[in-house]
Amino acid sequence: MVAYDGGVPSLGELERAVMGVLWEATHDLTARDVQDALADRELATTTVLTVLGRLERKQLVRRIRDGRAHHYRPVASREDHVAELMSDALDGASDRGAALARFLGSMSEDERKNLRDLLD
Repeated sequence: MVAYDGGVPSLGELERAVMGVLWEATHDLTARDVQDALADRELATTTVLTVLGRLERKQLVRRIRDGRAHHYRPVASREDHVAELMSDALDGASDRGAALARFLGSMSEDERKNLRDLLD
């Protein structure tokens, strides 16, 4: 497996769609399950398998062998992934305080209240 020391790996549009399906699932999925969930895109099975393989190399997906089939599950929750992205973005800012201030400025009053509650 490839280690990603440079932060959270970026995701392409199709990778985000596949991760969305995996994050919404209540159990491990096969490539066919993912393909069916994205039926509106008319993806070939090989395309889905390629994307799942990329996500596995990026250490975002775990592949589990079940007999002849493989099942896939996300390594972390969507919320964990978003938190890592936010942390990675802040690490890249030359002025963390200014970046946080701009981020807070973009939040709704309800989101800021929620954040205040979490901090208390």
